[in-house]
Amino acid sequence: MRAYRSILVITAVAASVGLSGAPALADASTVLTVEAPGGAAVAPGDVLTAAVAAGTTADFRTAAGGTTGITCAESAFTATVVDNPEAPGVATESVTDHTFASCTSNIFGVTRVNSVAVNNTPFATTVASGTGTVTVTGTDAAPIQTTLSLGTILGSVTCVYRADGNAITGSADNTDNSISFTDQAFTKFSGPITCPGSGFFTARYAPVVDTSITGSPAVFTN
Repeated sequence: MRAYRSILVITAVAASVGLSGAPALADASTVLTVEAPGGAAVAPGDVLTAAVAAGTTADFRTAAGGTTGITCAESAFTATVVDNPEAPGVATESVTDHTFASCTSNIFGVTRVNSVAVNNTPFATTVASGTGTVTVTGTDAAPIQTTLSLGTILGSVTCVYRADGNAITGSADNTDNSISFTDQAFTKFSGPITCPGSGFFTARYAPVVDTSITGSPAVFTN
């Protein structure tokens, strides 16, 4: 595969959180780099992936900071880098896939989680150097939307939620090459009364790696 020389900055793909990314270096470098802050540049077209950090889960809660909701032991995202300019700057990506599996629920009346699906990908994503802020944005025609299929004592129900403001915000952290989302708000778009009126998404994905480079090195934000 190809080798690169430059820098890398990454964001955090999905609720408004701060980043502890490394500052841009004196030498010209890109927002996103691999292997180290100020390392080899991530090339446009490269595919980045990450799963939930070891020992953590991806959660949809019925209240911010709450304990009631849906917990998924497995979740991962895939994004393609569109542009990776010199830092300081804003890198752009396209989130092409976001999956959830092995989900359980403690919502009253819900007996099982049949599926959790993210609809309408790809989503435009930006990663800002310096702050490490990652912003994922939908469009009017393709909003950020999650569909839950839940089993209840009365049968299966379908609950559809859309992100408030049609965007979620996260933060990138070079300490563990992670992107974190905290209490990102969703509102029920459709579904019976069995479906909670709101959902709050929290997850930490780490490490984010560049699968287009041999060895899939970790990605850093500058």
